[in-house]
Amino acid sequence: MEERMPLIGEKFIQIEVQTTHGKVKLPGAYTGKWFVFFSHPADFTPVCTTEFVAFQKRYDEFKKMDCELIGLSIDQVFSHIKWVEWIKDNLKVEIKFPVIADDTGRVANLLGLIHPNKGTNTVRAVFVVDPHSVIRAILYYPQELGRNMDEILRMVKAFQVADKNGVAMPANWPNNELIGDKVIIPPATDEKTAKERMKQYECFDWWLCHKKL
Repeated sequence: MEERMPLIGEKFIQIEVQTTHGKVKLPGAYTGKWFVFFSHPADFTPVCTTEFVAFQKRYDEFKKMDCELIGLSIDQVFSHIKWVEWIKDNLKVEIKFPVIADDTGRVANLLGLIHPNKGTNTVRAVFVVDPHSVIRAILYYPQELGRNMDEILRMVKAFQVADKNGVAMPANWPNNELIGDKVIIPPATDEKTAKERMKQYECFDWWLCHKKL
């Protein structure tokens, strides 16, 4: 069977990896927790350094949502350790999440992180994984574009609210242009429910109803 990168709704790959915090089995090490797996092109590069600082600055916010972070690049673990030390010594930021050393490219190939037309390093990928080890979202950025960490935080929070309440989240939630921080009721699937929806919730129409949590 041909290997391919996993898709949204599928389980994260099972693999043991070497990290700056020792060997870790994925996704088992995070069973029962959310985690954000992200790749970066290379250690000791400017955009990646800003990203690591940005992730660490928000690490406590991720932890409050019971969400862990784990990074990866195709550098060796020695490079990761030295780079993390450099960030602490020079930028006064201590990186507290583990970083995977994928110097063989094994994990990168399994997850489709190397795009030949964008060089031989890993692209900036993000996998948001839920407590059941199911991939809920995948983001890919090219090497030249740093990520927006607040959007990744927003995604985890939105997924948790959606799962808990059986609702969907509007664009730019919680600052949507139409309904603010309200959430969307899943569309009715029969005529009776469609009529009842208009009485139960605030609606633009029976298929676009919303409520305040």
